[in-house]
Amino acid sequence: QVRLAESGGGSVQVGGSLKLSCTASGVLYNNYCMGWFRQAPGKEREGVAVISSGGGTYYYANSLKGRFSVSQNVPKNTLYLQMNRLEVEDTAMYYCAADWRYGDYCLPNFAGFGIWGQGTQVTVSS
Repeated sequence: QVRLAESGGGSVQVGGSLKLSCTASGVLYNNYCMGWFRQAPGKEREGVAVISSGGGTYYYANSLKGRFSVSQNVPKNTLYLQMNRLEVEDTAMYYCAADWRYGDYCLPNFAGFGIWGQGTQVTVSS
């Protein structure tokens, strides 16, 4: 069974930066897609960024391009999300997700994730 553990959340002021981490453990596969999602209070969960194990597939939510950057350390089974120039609207619970069913490929529109972490809270204040 695969487990995902997020870390790195916290409180930051507008304009600040945070770097989230997500480490996978358990029964792992060589080819996968991993991604970041977020859910703000009273809002639906939305996709933030995804990346495939080989790095050949990656994309971001259009509204976050240029401020957020997804990366990974494959030997450490760790996914990262660098968040810069944070805004109050970025306040949310951030979740890591993964799926091995499609190999080294991420489905479009942030679809196809079957494994989820518990989340890490990011709070941005003015």
